[in-house]
Amino acid sequence: MTDDREIKCVGVVGTGVIGASWAAQFLAKGLDVSATDPAPGAEERMRKFVEGAWPALNQFGIASTASVNRLRFSPDLAEALEGVDFVQENGPERQDIKIETYAKMDELLPSDVILASSSSGLTMSPVQADRRHPERCVIGHPFNPPHLIPLVEVVGGQETSPEVIQRAIGFYNAIGKRAIHVRKEVPGHVANRLQAALWREVVHLVDEGVVSVADVDAAVCWGPGLRWGVMGPVMLLHLGAGSDGGIRKMLEHLGGPIESWWKALGNPTIHTPEMKEKLVEGALEESEERSIEELEAERDRVLLGLLSLRNQTSKGK
Repeated sequence: MTDDREIKCVGVVGTGVIGASWAAQFLAKGLDVSATDPAPGAEERMRKFVEGAWPALNQFGIASTASVNRLRFSPDLAEALEGVDFVQENGPERQDIKIETYAKMDELLPSDVILASSSSGLTMSPVQADRRHPERCVIGHPFNPPHLIPLVEVVGGQETSPEVIQRAIGFYNAIGKRAIHVRKEVPGHVANRLQAALWREVVHLVDEGVVSVADVDAAVCWGPGLRWGVMGPVMLLHLGAGSDGGIRKMLEHLGGPIESWWKALGNPTIHTPEMKEKLVEGALEESEERSIEELEAERDRVLLGLLSLRNQTSKGK
Protein backbone atom coordinates (compact mmCIF):
# COMPACT_ATOMS: atom_id res chain seq x y z
CA MET A 1 0.00 0.00 0.00
CA THR A 2 1.31 3.43 -0.93
CA ASP A 3 0.92 6.42 1.34
CA ASP A 4 0.59 9.10 -1.34
CA ARG A 5 -3.18 9.01 -1.89
CA GLU A 6 -4.53 12.46 -1.15
CA ILE A 7 -7.88 12.30 0.62
CA LYS A 8 -10.32 14.55 -1.17
CA CYS A 9 -13.51 12.49 -1.01
CA VAL A 10 -14.66 10.41 1.96
CA GLY A 11 -17.15 7.60 1.64
CA VAL A 12 -19.59 7.47 4.55
CA VAL A 13 -21.20 4.04 4.77
CA GLY A 14 -24.19 4.12 7.11
CA THR A 15 -25.79 7.50 7.78
CA GLY A 16 -27.43 7.16 11.18
CA VAL A 17 -26.53 9.53 14.00
CA ILE A 18 -22.80 8.69 13.86
CA GLY A 19 -22.52 8.57 10.08
CA ALA A 20 -24.40 11.84 9.59
CA SER A 21 -22.23 13.53 12.21
CA TRP A 22 -19.08 12.27 10.48
CA ALA A 23 -20.43 13.58 7.17
CA ALA A 24 -20.90 17.04 8.69
CA GLN A 25 -17.32 16.98 10.04
CA PHE A 26 -15.80 15.96 6.71
CA LEU A 27 -17.81 18.57 4.80
CA ALA A 28 -16.80 21.32 7.23
CA LYS A 29 -13.15 20.53 6.48
CA GLY A 30 -13.68 21.13 2.78
CA LEU A 31 -13.89 17.48 1.74
CA ASP A 32 -16.33 15.88 -0.65
CA VAL A 33 -18.57 13.27 0.95
CA SER A 34 -20.26 10.38 -0.82
CA ALA A 35 -22.72 8.70 1.52
CA THR A 36 -24.79 5.56 1.36
CA ASP A 37 -27.42 3.83 3.47
CA PRO A 38 -30.13 1.42 2.31
CA ALA A 39 -32.69 2.54 4.92
CA PRO A 40 -35.77 4.38 3.61
CA GLY A 41 -35.52 8.13 4.21
CA ALA A 42 -31.81 7.93 5.06
CA GLU A 43 -30.73 10.71 2.73
CA GLU A 44 -33.35 13.16 4.00
CA ARG A 45 -32.46 12.47 7.64
CA MET A 46 -28.74 12.85 6.98
CA ARG A 47 -29.11 16.15 5.11
CA LYS A 48 -31.34 17.49 7.87
CA PHE A 49 -28.71 16.55 10.46
CA VAL A 50 -25.90 18.19 8.48
CA GLU A 51 -27.88 21.41 8.09
CA GLY A 52 -28.58 21.44 11.82
CA ALA A 53 -24.92 20.85 12.71
CA TRP A 54 -23.56 23.49 10.33
CA PRO A 55 -23.93 26.54 12.65
CA ALA A 56 -21.92 24.83 15.41
CA LEU A 57 -19.22 23.80 12.95
CA ASN A 58 -19.16 27.29 11.49
CA GLN A 59 -18.59 28.69 14.99
CA PHE A 60 -15.18 27.03 15.09
CA GLY A 61 -14.30 28.01 11.56
CA ILE A 62 -14.99 25.87 8.55
CA ALA A 63 -12.71 25.53 5.55
CA SER A 64 -13.05 28.18 2.86
CA THR A 65 -14.07 25.43 0.44
CA ALA A 66 -16.59 23.84 2.82
CA SER A 67 -20.12 23.41 1.53
CA VAL A 68 -23.09 21.19 2.25
CA ASN A 69 -23.45 21.00 -1.53
CA ARG A 70 -20.36 18.79 -1.64
CA LEU A 71 -22.46 15.95 -0.22
CA ARG A 72 -23.80 13.31 -2.56
CA PHE A 73 -25.86 10.25 -1.69
CA SER A 74 -26.74 6.92 -3.23
CA PRO A 75 -28.48 3.94 -1.64
CA ASP A 76 -26.26 1.73 -3.80
CA LEU A 77 -22.93 0.91 -2.15
CA ALA A 78 -20.97 0.48 -5.39
CA GLU A 79 -22.20 3.76 -6.82
CA ALA A 80 -21.56 5.67 -3.60
CA LEU A 81 -17.98 4.40 -3.32
CA GLU A 82 -16.93 5.44 -6.81
CA GLY A 83 -13.93 7.74 -6.54
CA VAL A 84 -13.64 7.84 -2.73
CA ASP A 85 -10.19 8.08 -1.11
CA PHE A 86 -11.11 6.99 2.44
CA VAL A 87 -14.10 5.15 3.90
CA GLN A 88 -15.74 5.74 7.29
CA GLU A 89 -18.10 2.83 7.93
CA ASN A 90 -20.89 3.28 10.48
CA GLY A 91 -23.10 0.26 10.09
CA PRO A 92 -24.93 -1.72 12.79
CA GLU A 93 -22.84 -3.00 15.69
CA ARG A 94 -23.04 -6.59 14.47
CA GLN A 95 -20.01 -8.57 13.44
CA ASP A 96 -21.81 -10.50 10.71
CA ILE A 97 -23.03 -7.32 9.03
CA LYS A 98 -19.60 -5.70 9.22
CA ILE A 99 -17.94 -8.79 7.73
CA GLU A 100 -20.39 -8.69 4.84
CA THR A 101 -19.96 -4.96 4.30
CA TYR A 102 -16.16 -5.14 4.41
CA ALA A 103 -16.15 -8.03 1.94
CA LYS A 104 -18.09 -5.88 -0.53
CA MET A 105 -15.99 -2.76 0.03
CA ASP A 106 -12.77 -4.75 -0.30
CA GLU A 107 -13.85 -5.96 -3.73
CA LEU A 108 -15.02 -2.53 -4.90
CA LEU A 109 -12.14 -0.27 -3.87
CA PRO A 110 -8.46 0.10 -4.80
CA SER A 111 -6.06 -1.38 -2.27
CA ASP A 112 -4.77 2.02 -1.08
CA VAL A 113 -8.18 3.21 0.16
CA ILE A 114 -8.35 2.84 3.94
CA LEU A 115 -11.49 1.19 5.32
CA ALA A 116 -12.14 2.58 8.81
CA SER A 117 -14.94 1.43 11.07
CA SER A 118 -16.70 3.54 13.70
CA SER A 119 -17.44 0.37 15.68
CA SER A 120 -17.80 1.23 19.36
CA GLY A 121 -16.80 -2.19 20.67
CA LEU A 122 -16.14 -4.80 17.98
CA THR A 123 -12.55 -5.61 17.08
CA MET A 124 -11.19 -5.54 13.53
CA SER A 125 -9.42 -8.91 13.33
CA PRO A 126 -12.55 -11.04 12.68
CA VAL A 127 -13.87 -8.44 10.20
CA GLN A 128 -10.69 -8.23 8.10
CA ALA A 129 -10.08 -12.00 8.01
CA ASP A 130 -10.19 -13.54 4.51
CA ARG A 131 -10.19 -10.14 2.79
CA ARG A 132 -7.94 -9.51 -0.23
CA HIS A 133 -6.46 -6.46 1.46
CA PRO A 134 -6.83 -6.92 5.22
CA GLU A 135 -3.89 -4.58 5.82
CA ARG A 136 -6.03 -1.50 4.99
CA CYS A 137 -8.80 -2.28 7.51
CA VAL A 138 -8.79 -0.36 10.81
CA ILE A 139 -11.05 0.83 13.62
CA GLY A 140 -11.56 4.61 13.72
CA HIS A 141 -13.97 4.91 16.64
CA PRO A 142 -15.29 8.43 17.32
CA PHE A 143 -17.15 9.74 20.34
CA ASN A 144 -20.71 10.96 19.91
CA PRO A 145 -21.30 13.45 18.40
CA PRO A 146 -18.26 13.08 16.09
CA HIS A 147 -18.62 16.56 14.60
CA LEU A 148 -18.05 18.06 18.08
CA ILE A 149 -16.08 15.58 20.20
CA PRO A 150 -12.43 15.43 19.03
CA LEU A 151 -11.52 11.93 20.26
CA VAL A 152 -10.98 9.13 17.73
CA GLU A 153 -9.63 5.74 18.82
CA VAL A 154 -7.55 4.09 16.10
CA VAL A 155 -7.12 0.34 16.54
CA GLY A 156 -5.57 -2.08 14.10
CA GLY A 157 -6.47 -5.72 13.67
CA GLN A 158 -4.00 -8.59 13.52
CA GLU A 159 -3.41 -7.96 9.82
CA THR A 160 -3.60 -4.16 9.75
CA SER A 161 -0.36 -2.58 8.59
CA PRO A 162 1.40 -0.06 10.87
CA GLU A 163 1.47 2.29 7.89
CA VAL A 164 -2.33 2.30 7.69
CA ILE A 165 -2.63 3.04 11.40
CA GLN A 166 -0.33 6.03 11.04
CA ARG A 167 -2.10 7.24 7.90
CA ALA A 168 -5.47 7.03 9.65
CA ILE A 169 -4.16 8.90 12.69
CA GLY A 170 -2.65 11.54 10.43
CA PHE A 171 -5.90 11.99 8.50
CA TYR A 172 -8.05 12.33 11.60
CA ASN A 173 -5.66 14.80 13.21
CA ALA A 174 -5.54 16.82 9.99
CA ILE A 175 -9.31 17.38 10.14
CA GLY A 176 -9.22 18.57 13.73
CA LYS A 177 -9.70 15.33 15.64
CA ARG A 178 -7.59 14.08 18.56
CA ALA A 179 -6.65 10.57 17.47
CA ILE A 180 -5.10 8.09 19.88
CA HIS A 181 -3.50 4.75 19.04
CA VAL A 182 -5.03 1.85 20.96
CA ARG A 183 -2.19 -0.65 20.78
CA LYS A 184 -4.07 -3.86 21.59
CA GLU A 185 -7.50 -5.08 20.57
CA VAL A 186 -9.92 -5.24 23.50
CA PRO A 187 -13.73 -5.19 23.33
CA GLY A 188 -14.96 -1.62 23.75
CA HIS A 189 -11.50 -0.16 23.02
CA VAL A 190 -10.45 2.35 25.73
CA ALA A 191 -12.90 5.22 26.26
CA ASN A 192 -15.99 3.01 26.26
CA ARG A 193 -14.37 0.67 28.77
CA LEU A 194 -13.70 3.65 31.03
CA GLN A 195 -17.32 4.73 30.63
CA ALA A 196 -18.52 1.19 31.32
CA ALA A 197 -16.52 1.05 34.56
CA LEU A 198 -18.11 4.27 35.78
CA TRP A 199 -21.55 3.21 34.55
CA ARG A 200 -21.31 -0.08 36.46
CA GLU A 201 -20.75 1.77 39.72
CA VAL A 202 -23.50 4.28 38.90
CA VAL A 203 -25.97 1.41 38.48
CA HIS A 204 -24.72 -0.27 41.67
CA LEU A 205 -25.12 2.89 43.77
CA VAL A 206 -28.61 3.55 42.44
CA ASP A 207 -29.63 -0.07 42.88
CA GLU A 208 -28.39 -0.09 46.48
CA GLY A 209 -30.33 3.07 47.29
CA VAL A 210 -27.15 5.03 48.04
CA VAL A 211 -28.11 7.88 45.70
CA SER A 212 -30.83 8.91 43.24
CA VAL A 213 -30.36 8.97 39.47
CA ALA A 214 -30.39 12.78 39.45
CA ASP A 215 -27.87 13.04 42.30
CA VAL A 216 -25.45 10.51 40.84
CA ASP A 217 -25.50 12.47 37.57
CA ALA A 218 -24.89 15.67 39.55
CA ALA A 219 -22.00 14.00 41.39
CA VAL A 220 -20.27 13.33 38.08
CA CYS A 221 -21.05 16.43 36.00
CA TRP A 222 -20.58 18.95 38.85
CA GLY A 223 -17.59 17.16 40.37
CA PRO A 224 -14.92 15.07 38.65
CA GLY A 225 -16.58 15.47 35.26
CA LEU A 226 -15.64 19.16 35.25
CA ARG A 227 -12.00 18.31 35.84
CA TRP A 228 -12.04 15.49 33.29
CA GLY A 229 -13.01 18.04 30.65
CA VAL A 230 -9.68 19.76 31.32
CA MET A 231 -7.19 16.98 32.07
CA GLY A 232 -7.18 13.21 32.28
CA PRO A 233 -7.30 11.27 35.55
CA VAL A 234 -3.57 10.53 35.70
CA MET A 235 -2.56 14.16 35.24
CA LEU A 236 -5.19 15.28 37.75
CA LEU A 237 -3.79 12.85 40.29
CA HIS A 238 -0.37 14.33 39.57
CA LEU A 239 -1.76 17.75 40.54
CA GLY A 240 -3.48 16.42 43.66
CA ALA A 241 -0.49 16.85 45.98
CA GLY A 242 0.48 20.21 44.56
CA SER A 243 4.15 20.94 43.99
CA ASP A 244 5.15 18.79 46.95
CA GLY A 245 5.67 15.39 45.37
CA GLY A 246 3.07 15.19 42.61
CA ILE A 247 1.72 11.80 41.61
CA ARG A 248 4.37 9.88 43.56
CA LYS A 249 3.16 11.41 46.82
CA MET A 250 -0.48 10.91 45.88
CA LEU A 251 0.06 7.23 45.18
CA GLU A 252 1.84 6.79 48.49
CA HIS A 253 -0.88 8.73 50.32
CA LEU A 254 -4.02 7.42 48.56
CA GLY A 255 -2.87 4.10 47.11
CA GLY A 256 -4.19 2.10 50.05
CA PRO A 257 -7.57 3.85 50.30
CA ILE A 258 -8.11 3.60 46.54
CA GLU A 259 -7.48 -0.13 46.62
CA SER A 260 -9.98 -0.49 49.47
CA TRP A 261 -12.58 1.38 47.38
CA TRP A 262 -11.91 -0.95 44.44
CA LYS A 263 -12.68 -3.95 46.64
CA ALA A 264 -16.04 -2.43 47.59
CA LEU A 265 -17.16 -1.61 44.03
CA GLY A 266 -20.38 -3.24 42.89
CA ASN A 267 -21.04 -5.73 40.12
CA PRO A 268 -24.71 -5.14 39.29
CA THR A 269 -26.85 -6.19 36.37
CA ILE A 270 -29.08 -3.80 34.43
CA HIS A 271 -31.13 -6.58 32.89
CA THR A 272 -33.68 -7.01 35.63
CA PRO A 273 -37.00 -5.24 35.02
CA GLU A 274 -36.74 -3.56 38.43
CA MET A 275 -33.31 -2.07 37.70
CA LYS A 276 -34.38 -0.87 34.28
CA GLU A 277 -37.41 0.87 35.76
CA LYS A 278 -35.30 2.62 38.40
CA LEU A 279 -33.03 4.03 35.70
CA VAL A 280 -35.85 4.94 33.31
CA GLU A 281 -37.96 6.64 35.95
CA GLY A 282 -34.94 8.47 37.34
CA ALA A 283 -33.84 9.70 33.92
CA LEU A 284 -37.33 10.91 32.99
CA GLU A 285 -37.67 12.72 36.30
CA GLU A 286 -34.25 14.34 35.90
CA SER A 287 -35.06 15.46 32.35
CA GLU A 288 -37.98 17.53 33.69
CA GLU A 289 -40.06 16.56 30.65
CA ARG A 290 -37.60 18.14 28.23
CA SER A 291 -37.43 16.42 24.85
CA ILE A 292 -34.38 14.54 23.59
CA GLU A 293 -33.84 17.39 21.10
CA GLU A 294 -33.84 19.97 23.90
CA LEU A 295 -31.41 17.94 25.97
CA GLU A 296 -29.12 17.45 22.97
CA ALA A 297 -29.14 21.20 22.33
CA GLU A 298 -28.19 21.86 25.97
CA ARG A 299 -25.38 19.30 25.75
CA ASP A 300 -24.04 20.82 22.56
CA ARG A 301 -24.13 24.40 23.87
CA VAL A 302 -22.01 23.43 26.86
CA LEU A 303 -19.68 21.34 24.69
CA LEU A 304 -19.14 24.26 22.33
CA GLY A 305 -18.21 26.51 25.23
CA LEU A 306 -15.77 23.97 26.64
CA LEU A 307 -14.24 23.27 23.23
CA SER A 308 -13.81 26.98 22.65
CA LEU A 309 -11.78 27.24 25.86
CA ARG A 310 -9.80 24.09 25.05
CA ASN A 311 -8.94 25.45 21.59
CA GLN A 312 -7.45 28.55 23.19
CA THR A 313 -4.70 26.50 24.85
CA SER A 314 -1.42 26.50 22.97
CA LYS A 315 -1.19 22.75 22.38
CA GLY A 316 -4.87 21.79 22.58
CA LYS A 317 -4.17 19.34 25.41
